[in-house]
Order: sequence, then C-alpha cells, then structure tokens
Amino acid sequence: MMRNTLEYEQALDTALRTLRARAAAGAQPLTYGAFSAELDARGHRVPAHRGPMPCILEDASLRESPDGSLPMLSALVVLKATAWPSGGFFQLARRSPFSRPGDDTELWARELAHLAKHYSAP
Repeated sequence: MMRNTLEYEQALDTALRTLRARAAAGAQPLTYGAFSAELDARGHRVPAHRGPMPCILEDASLRESPDGSLPMLSALVVLKATAWPSGGFFQLARRSPFSRPGDDTELWARELAHLAKHYSAP
C-alpha cells in the first residue's frame, strides 16, 4: 500500500474514523497491534510496525489538523512494550505545523487531554 493510492486513502479514512471514535470515547490509547487489527477488521491490511503504518498515523494527524491547532490523533497509538507512542510521534509533534513544546511526558499527556476534551464536546 502506497501513499496517494485509492487503497491508502481508504485505509486513511478508516483510520481517521477509528481514531476519532477512540478520542470521543475518552482518548484511551491503544497499541499498534490493536489499531492494526481494527483496520484489518474493516478490510485494510496495515501491519502494526512496518509498511504504511507510520505514514497513516502522520497523515491522520495532518489531515485532521492541517494548521496544527487541533490535538494529534496519532497520540492515541502506543507501543505495547512501553505503553508510549513511538519516537515518530514526538518528532511529528515537534515539527511544523504542530510545534508542540515540552518534554515527552508533558507533551503526550497534554495531547491526550486535548483529544478527550475536543472530541467529547457536543
């Protein structure tokens, strides 16, 4: 699956719906494996740790907030071993358009809190 293909765009749309629903339900993180399984159950083969997964997560955050003003949906997906996002999340968070300040702990906690607040609003 490659970016800018119909297959990728369909997987990205499904990822966005899945992450929005997760954010609206309290913004509890899920593992890469669980997220991959949810996408697979909806007909999109996106392996947890290779292939298009990093791009899908980056594009989900960018599509949802092109100007960086909204919380990053990719904050919801974490590594099973650490229960923390991967380094790619923090790299994305610190570059434009997001440019999030703070150390990893406060940055991630703030994103999760913003996700829960933003998506639970009526």
